Amino acid sequence: MIGWVTDPLQYPFIQRALIEIAIVGALCGLLGCFVVLRGLAFIGDALAHAVFPGVVLSYLAGRSILIGAFVFGGLTALGIGVLSRSRRVSEDTAIGVIFAAFFALGVVLLSRQTGFRRDLGSLLFGSILGVSTQDVVVSALIAAVVVVVLFALMKEFTLVAFDVTLARSLGYPVFLLDLVLLLLVSATIVVSLQTVGNILILALIVTPPATARLLTDRLGRMLAISATTGVASGVAGLYISYHAGTAAGGTIVLTATACFLVALVLAPNHGLLSARLQRRRGRHHVHHYHPAGEDTGPA
Repeated sequence: MIGWVTDPLQYPFIQRALIEIAIVGALCGLLGCFVVLRGLAFIGDALAHAVFPGVVLSYLAGRSILIGAFVFGGLTALGIGVLSRSRRVSEDTAIGVIFAAFFALGVVLLSRQTGFRRDLGSLLFGSILGVSTQDVVVSALIAAVVVVVLFALMKEFTLVAFDVTLARSLGYPVFLLDLVLLLLVSATIVVSLQTVGNILILALIVTPPATARLLTDRLGRMLAISATTGVASGVAGLYISYHAGTAAGGTIVLTATACFLVALVLAPNHGLLSARLQRRRGRHHVHHYHPAGEDTGPA
């Protein structure tokens, strides 16, 4: 068992991958809580796909894919925010228009490159084992900025997440707060690109917070559990992929999904097993209930 854990650590690329997935898992776990509470999972999916043309352009230019992804992620967040302010264009419509247009642009750019398709898998599904030391440093810096902004606006994000109507009535700039949150999601997606790829990013942003939501009703605990789940599932998934010879990104996502399913069944207050036990207790109490004043037998 000790060898199962220590053997992969002799390789520098595994060491870098573990640091990277720890950064990404914690970041996705923290920010994902507000994505889940605000009901922005669809927007997260749109952002993840809309950065695709930026990834392609950066790759063709021989630059880091983080640069193009960040530019297109920012453009997408701004576009969604601006279009959704129109009374004639709903938020869902704005998301659909921009997401489809940008992803289509990426497909068109890709179709013109004959020697590019063999690298498509790493762009769509990630290549965490190929991250460099520079990639890890950049990810850490972006993650630090996102976390600082997140905690600086924690009170505002929390209020908007739980009661947007109250936030508006109190004079909070809900549009600007949503825009900042979208930009933070874009930055998180950029950090996660090389870890799980363009397609699987949403799973890391949504699954650990969804798991934490089943285990607690308090935001502070939810943030801690979500970040811990993100890191643990990332590290465990990476080890499993190494020993099983499977794709790292997909294995990490499946590990996070397994954590969610365990919580769904076994969560103390909100799990399926707990709900079933509560229903049984309820029927038991009804069966033994005696109306007030009824003779229940000798004292």
